[in-house]
Amino acid sequence: MAETLFDPERPAATVAAGPRPTVIGLDIALVLSGVAGTGWTDLIRTGDLRAEERLVYLVEQAASFYRRADFVAIEGPSYGSALQNGHDEMAAARWAIRCDLWRRGIPFAIVPPDSRTIYATGKARHKDPDTGRKLTATQVKALVRDAVRDRYKVACEGRGRYDQADAYVLRAMGLHWLGYPLAEVPPSHARALEGVQWPTEPVAVAR
Repeated sequence: MAETLFDPERPAATVAAGPRPTVIGLDIALVLSGVAGTGWTDLIRTGDLRAEERLVYLVEQAASFYRRADFVAIEGPSYGSALQNGHDEMAAARWAIRCDLWRRGIPFAIVPPDSRTIYATGKARHKDPDTGRKLTATQVKALVRDAVRDRYKVACEGRGRYDQADAYVLRAMGLHWLGYPLAEVPPSHARALEGVQWPTEPVAVAR
């Protein structure tokens, strides 16, 4: 099938599986960043690096994964987080990667954390079915990881497992929007695509 340009005003409809563009998911963090590609997940570890040295290293390592990508989906900031430490450097890290992608001519999307959770689990907030209590952020991340394992057959284990799972969901969302969904998801999940900052220009690899 010949490549067509995609209308950025609306998410792509579900289509039959076929050759897919290379989409990378990035869950950027200052210590452990999750990365996902076709059937795999990985981590970027910054170790003891700090400040400018850490940001440069993070961009270089991220670029080693996306330099040949057709599209990149990045998790955006969590504005509701009460802990403010590191927010300035986190914003710098995201923008440094965005600038590098722009310089390379690689289109990208910014995915709010709630949209990622909705796409994976159907909603952003969850309660314990037995107690009715709101689940913690870590418990919700575990639900996202379980969804990645069950839906995409990708197991994320060990330290950084939630970051890797988040990255895989970001990748799945990017592919879905481009017209190459990895799996069928119900409307309750697919509605998450509407809250994403997608490119405003047509993307050549999209259907």
